[in-house]
Amino acid sequence: MDGGAWLWGYRYCRMLEEGSFRGRTADFVFMFLFGGFLMTLFGLFASLFFLGQAFTIMLVYVWSRRNPYIRMNFFGLLNFQAPFLPWVLMGFSLLLGNSIIIDLLGIAVGHIYYFLEDVFPNQPGGKKLLLTPGFLRMVFDTPEEDPNYNPLPEDQPETQPAAQQEEDQQHPQ
Repeated sequence: MDGGAWLWGYRYCRMLEEGSFRGRTADFVFMFLFGGFLMTLFGLFASLFFLGQAFTIMLVYVWSRRNPYIRMNFFGLLNFQAPFLPWVLMGFSLLLGNSIIIDLLGIAVGHIYYFLEDVFPNQPGGKKLLLTPGFLRMVFDTPEEDPNYNPLPEDQPETQPAAQQEEDQQHPQ
């Protein structure tokens, strides 16, 4: 995987994390694990061993499908909507004489994740099939505040009556 692919991976990984996965770190990690598992499985059948570019394309695919109205510009030559970005990258790879099998693998795995996570649950009779395991939520997500939690008196912030606060402001020491 060359430096450009790492840059693409970093950029779209960051945009996913700050966008659709904001506050959902465990779901983000689960997407990585799910994608990595599927790519490894499909890569073994196709005798593909270097899957970093496929993983990058998967991230680009998921980001592009979740941001369908963003306008893109490829080297100032081609304007298109974000969902076409993985296909444009694959075409560029083809123009450079590279095999597109890796790109197709990334697109396929990204599509499987996107379909199971975003499309199928919203269909009539559909349900969420990709459930993030509880241990990942326990490790990565911040626990929700318990509404019944009552801190000890020494842990509670000091509160003064409103009349006392006004008096303190009028007569500073």
